[in-house]
Amino acid sequence: MEQVALSGGQSGSECVEYSIIMANKANSLAHTKWMCKYHIIFTPKYRRKVIYNQYRKDLGEILRELCRYKHVEIIEGHLMRDHVHMLVMIPPSLSVSAFMGYLKGKSALMMFDRHANLKYKFGNRHFWSEGYYVSTVGLNDATVVKYIREQEMHDIAMDKMSVKEYANPFSEAEQQAYKQEKAKRKK
Repeated sequence: MEQVALSGGQSGSECVEYSIIMANKANSLAHTKWMCKYHIIFTPKYRRKVIYNQYRKDLGEILRELCRYKHVEIIEGHLMRDHVHMLVMIPPSLSVSAFMGYLKGKSALMMFDRHANLKYKFGNRHFWSEGYYVSTVGLNDATVVKYIREQEMHDIAMDKMSVKEYANPFSEAEQQAYKQEKAKRKK
């Protein structure tokens, strides 16, 4: 029996084996097999560095609880000081935007309930900034998992490499230099 090469140079039997492996990894609903993975990044309001210590622990618990309630599987996740990375598998019956609205809205309310002092830092109960980043992830999600795991180490390394000294923009010398530059542009 002759094997026909399909896309990617795989023979027919290799593709059948691959399909069986992917079918075992896929979830199912009544009439659907699915594997919808998304890499999502979102930040606190004004990108404040508030996700640390007790807040970090509580926020992790809250996000896991909310995902579990909506039957969303967290494949990988990491809470950075000023943003959240998540690799999640969302059922096709739930849109990404509806899930993110739910996740950010409910998690903000739960954080304000647990930590009343945050209400003063974030007025009007807005813990998260508007919007989020999302990208679909294909079958090779190992790259995204590695990126999420190594993101914090990369940020720390970049901070150590940065030797640039930032000038105080409100100092008198900086204000005079700004006024001189502005005067030159007007001429």
